[in-house]
Amino acid sequence: MRALCGAIISAGAMIGLGLTALGIGTRYTRELTPAKDDQPTLVRLSQMDRPLVFILVFLTCAAVIGLGIAFVGLAYHHHRREREYTWERERAAAQQRTTV
Repeated sequence: MRALCGAIISAGAMIGLGLTALGIGTRYTRELTPAKDDQPTLVRLSQMDRPLVFILVFLTCAAVIGLGIAFVGLAYHHHRREREYTWERERAAAQQRTTV
């Protein structure tokens, strides 16, 4: 369940990052004049609007946290399944009769 929640969080953040990239692209394509040699004009984070920078940073943090939750959740899930498998093996071995 932890891994699923982390995957949902990171998927939502990735969708949001894609929409943010589209928003940044449409916001700054008409604003800036093109360079003389037809090179793309770079917009730095310090030149962008504060709400767009906040959304970009927030969604990046959400994606990193979601991926971390997903990986830790999967690791814990596999660890728990290994413990259950070992316990079942020990229980099955205890029920077998050994003859001497």
